[in-house]
Amino acid sequence: MTHTLSPDTGAAMDIPQDALPPACVLCFNANDPSGAGGVGGDMATIAAMGAHALPVITTLLLRDTAEIFDQHPIDAEVIVEQARNILEDVTLSGFKVGFLGSAENISAVAEILSDYAEVPVVSYLPNLSWMDDDAQQSYLEAFRELILPATEVLIGNHKTLTDFLLPDWESDRPASPRELAVAAAERGTPLLLVTGVMLPLRGAGATQFIDNVLASAQGAITGEKFELFEVGFIGAGETLSAAMAALLSVGSEVHAAVGEALQFLDQSLDAGFRPGMGNVIPDRFFWAIPPEEEGLEGEELLTPDAANDPPNNKNGGPRRVH
Repeated sequence: MTHTLSPDTGAAMDIPQDALPPACVLCFNANDPSGAGGVGGDMATIAAMGAHALPVITTLLLRDTAEIFDQHPIDAEVIVEQARNILEDVTLSGFKVGFLGSAENISAVAEILSDYAEVPVVSYLPNLSWMDDDAQQSYLEAFRELILPATEVLIGNHKTLTDFLLPDWESDRPASPRELAVAAAERGTPLLLVTGVMLPLRGAGATQFIDNVLASAQGAITGEKFELFEVGFIGAGETLSAAMAALLSVGSEVHAAVGEALQFLDQSLDAGFRPGMGNVIPDRFFWAIPPEEEGLEGEELLTPDAANDPPNNKNGGPRRVH
């Protein structure tokens, strides 16, 4: 490909006039130094799905791969400037709303979302038990009042969503996805993707499965169930919600996007890796890892015994973690 130089713009490539850019998804999220979630996780997931992420940082998390210690929210005006500057330049196809840091930041983000009502919004509600009680309550109230009315699909763990949407739930049985979806619909969110629904064990020694259900106020729509992993992960919900945002940004139907996003998450977790001493992180680029038995031309093929061993990452640890 030829290159042209412009005194105004510097080096630029000659792009065919009919070449279309990938769908662009603006992500409001924290900076997570572990890379498991936040804008880093969003960028990796959205890129793996074939779209392009526009990351807007809302808060700086202080964490490692085991736990979150604290945060430093970005000033709301700075969040608005980050978003407005890129939105005036780039054609947007979708929003992903992650952790916004504070009630003030939620208000700023909600104002931006209201100006792009035609663009699909996927919101993810993480577990915020690490926050101070007053700060957490203020955050959740603002999220409930301002983000839910703008959200097309809300994603979260079954327990997290139950505590958020049905805080007065007192029944001995868990709230169903439909009951949670009814509560979400009352706040303006038509669709709810509930993850981590524990399914009943069927006999001694039976394998534990979890269900993931897309529901509306009318009932369950679609979903997938998977075998429960025996390791602790971080970044799973971030991966699922970013994948959903990417798929909706290219016009996928919601029920089809759910199936594809859940399969992507399952394979990312299956190929997960542990970069530190804490939890496992999803490998969003599992599909780019060449099978070991293929090898490079001229290399010795793996023996049958070696082929059955789990592949290793460059740090010497196993990539497959369950």
